[in-house]
Amino acid sequence: MGATRTWTAGGHRRLGAAGSAAVALGGWAVGTLPTHDPWGLWVPHGTAVTAAGHTLAYGGLTVLVVAWWLYGRAGASARHTLVTLAWWTAPLILAPPLYSADVYSYIAQGAMVLEGHDVYRVGPSVLDPGGPGGDAAASVGGHWTDTPAPYGPFFLVLARGVAWATGGTIVPAVLGMRLIALAALLLIVWALRGLAREHGRGESSALWLGALNPLLLIHVVGGVHNDGLMTGLMLAGVLLALRGRWITGSALIGLAAMVKSPAAVALLFVGVVVGRAASGPGVRRVAKGLLAPGLVAGAVAVAASFLGGTGFGWLGTQSVAGRIHTALSLSSDLGLGLGELLRLLAGTDPDPVKSAVQNLGLLTALVLIARLAWHATTGRTEPVRALGLALLALVALSPMVQPWYLLWATAVLAATAGGGRALGAVTVLSAALVYETQPSGSTPPYGFVLAALVCAAGVVLLRRDRAGRERGRVPGQRVPAEAPVEADAPTA
Repeated sequence: MGATRTWTAGGHRRLGAAGSAAVALGGWAVGTLPTHDPWGLWVPHGTAVTAAGHTLAYGGLTVLVVAWWLYGRAGASARHTLVTLAWWTAPLILAPPLYSADVYSYIAQGAMVLEGHDVYRVGPSVLDPGGPGGDAAASVGGHWTDTPAPYGPFFLVLARGVAWATGGTIVPAVLGMRLIALAALLLIVWALRGLAREHGRGESSALWLGALNPLLLIHVVGGVHNDGLMTGLMLAGVLLALRGRWITGSALIGLAAMVKSPAAVALLFVGVVVGRAASGPGVRRVAKGLLAPGLVAGAVAVAASFLGGTGFGWLGTQSVAGRIHTALSLSSDLGLGLGELLRLLAGTDPDPVKSAVQNLGLLTALVLIARLAWHATTGRTEPVRALGLALLALVALSPMVQPWYLLWATAVLAATAGGGRALGAVTVLSAALVYETQPSGSTPPYGFVLAALVCAAGVVLLRRDRAGRERGRVPGQRVPAEAPVEADAPTA
């Protein structure tokens, strides 16, 4: 049985590696190619090559998703899963940007900081087209050309370093940003393993959902999104806090928030851990939990703002992303529909209605986060699991939602025991949302159709798994809720 399982895991590893290679190869033809590449490597091709690229990319993506799903049930060890992660990551390292043009914004913003522009007032269009970062600025998605940076100063310092080291030249600059993404992936792996041990969850199960996840591979490695860095720093901070090193942990979460602000939610749940571990009267413990992690993270934010040379302009640009409508945002869709309905009936401006519904969605998310924090404080929910659910609520109710935002919650929930509906939901959505965008970064209508079909198939498969476990258990035995089967199979 053990040998069969090992062969099965090895076969799925090779299948997924082939899928990843096909995604990367197709990306050379239909990825998010720059407007101008002076090296002539990432350039558009003819109709036949483009059609072949789309076929390779979508076929490879489907193979990768199927291999991932099967691998989670093959009973591989943590060591085997880590080797598999390396196999599936390797083909994407030298590929052009995939599924998003955001990396060009990162490079352009780094060049802006290098040249002394205020990235929190103006967008990449201020760069000289012939100067450092000019090609990246010309390749930025239309919405972001004149939009100030919504990212924190720590990330902009890293982007500035890449722009300085590469002169803003497209290929080396993208590969430089991808090195940061790969470092973030390693940090996620380290934190996932530690958190899984802290929570009594199998490491391979945590790595399967939190790191081997195809949504992470194509959007953090392929798409070079800084959400990977934010998530890695946040997870590492939470792990250190659980191990009693809450000052260092809070500092790392502060750095994570200086990449993207949603990481600050973790401070609330780290505060629960700190308060529980504190000595003295109850009021003192509560005060320490509420204030201490935030003060440490706040000091890190102030230091990053001063040392990075970008100032505190990031405080005023956190809402710029909400101005861009994304179809995955429930509150934006509802607000837009309601606003248009009122415009037809009463001739009112739809924008204030949309904004009001978006704000209501955020308020609801804050209420849910506070409730989860209270449940963690009273012991009804484990703090790290509560953090994962809080991030899931924040993503679901945000005014702007992109597929890779799901990774914030997925990585946290992957490391906690118990499973349940939330874990099943992020598992199915991870497989479905990879289809929402094209390799070129556009969002075609058929992407939502494909995602819906994968969601339906995923729900059926999860129910079948649960029914199978129900039939195979003895009376009174607890049914494990996590998707993958944990085993100590040797590496293939």
